[in-house]
Amino acid sequence: MSPFNLVQEPYFGDEWKILICCQLLNMTTHMQVRNILHELFRKYPGPVSMVHAKEDELKDLLRPLGFYNKRAKTLVRFSHEYLTKKWKTARELHGIGKYGDDAWHIFCVGDWKNIEPNDQALNKYHTWLWKCEHA
Repeated sequence: MSPFNLVQEPYFGDEWKILICCQLLNMTTHMQVRNILHELFRKYPGPVSMVHAKEDELKDLLRPLGFYNKRAKTLVRFSHEYLTKKWKTARELHGIGKYGDDAWHIFCVGDWKNIEPNDQALNKYHTWLWKCEHA
């Protein structure tokens, strides 16, 4: 764990959960996301359960984050693609942009040296990784 306590850190290596965290962090705060993550991953521990989520239940859980209708549809579609699409990088999946792809490279594939994050928190973490390597 870093001194930054990023939302993704407890899920290191679990690419589906890390990518879900990244999607939830879009247009909201880490505190709001942290407030729902435990329950979300309890109800939907993996992509199969998310694909089969009851839309109304998922929306209710996501309501505190705002944009809950869109978020619910995005998470279900992303999870379906995660399971069925032949993808090589996270950015190829629905709902994943540069931030999610950068986090995937850092937390899932260990390819952090070849990326340049734009996100402030991810950039601090990335710089910390470089410092740890050279310490």
